[in-house]
This record gives sequence, structure tokens and C-alpha cells, in this order.
Amino acid sequence: MADEANKTAFVEIQGRMIETTAKLKQVQNQMRNKESEKKRAYLTLEELQQLSDDTNTYKSIGRTFVLEPKPFLMDEQEKKLKDSETAIASLQTSKEYLEKQLGEVETNLRELLQQDPGLARQIMSMAVV
Repeated sequence: MADEANKTAFVEIQGRMIETTAKLKQVQNQMRNKESEKKRAYLTLEELQQLSDDTNTYKSIGRTFVLEPKPFLMDEQEKKLKDSETAIASLQTSKEYLEKQLGEVETNLRELLQQDPGLARQIMSMAVV
């Protein structure tokens, strides 16, 4: 009976580990995307600052370019930069939480396998086949 309970617990822990790992990868991908957005906004802002105020500036909308005043484009890039930084901070918090959760799941799995060496042998025999 204890053997069945341990197998059930193992399957549950394994499912949580897979789910947490997937969420962690998703958060890491979102962070990479936000980092590139932030860098693009920063570089665009740097280039805009070098232009004189009377220079014609254009905003890309799909395949079309629309004439926009320089201050408007600068404000837009600054907003994108701040939004990206806020999103990155939020995602970092989520990442830390998920890493902590993953550590707890790994600890639970280790404890389960130490309690029932027979289960560990069964898992290893299934992995070899």
C-alpha cells in the first residue's frame, strides 16, 4: 500500500516539476524579449537625442512611415523604456519565485526517493529500457 502511495506521490511531484520548469522557461523567454525591447528603445532614444529639433522624424507603422514631431517620438521611446524596465522587474520576481518552487519540488523528490529506495530502482529500470 505504501508502495502505491509513493508511486502516486512521485507522479504528482514529477508533474509539478514539469509544470514549474515550463513556467520558468516561459518567464525567461519573456524577460529576454523585454530586454531586447528595452535595448531597442534605449538605442532609438540615443539616436533621436542627437538630431536637431527641426529634423523631420518618422514613425514606422507596419509598412508605412508617418511624420511625427521629435518630442512625440522621444516620449514614446521613454515610455517603452520605462514599461520594459517595470515588466522586467516583475518578471524577475516571478522568476525568483518559480526557482524557489522548483528547488522545493526537487527537495521533495529527493526525500521521496530516499524514503523508498525500491521506487528509485523502479524508476531507474524504466529509464534504462
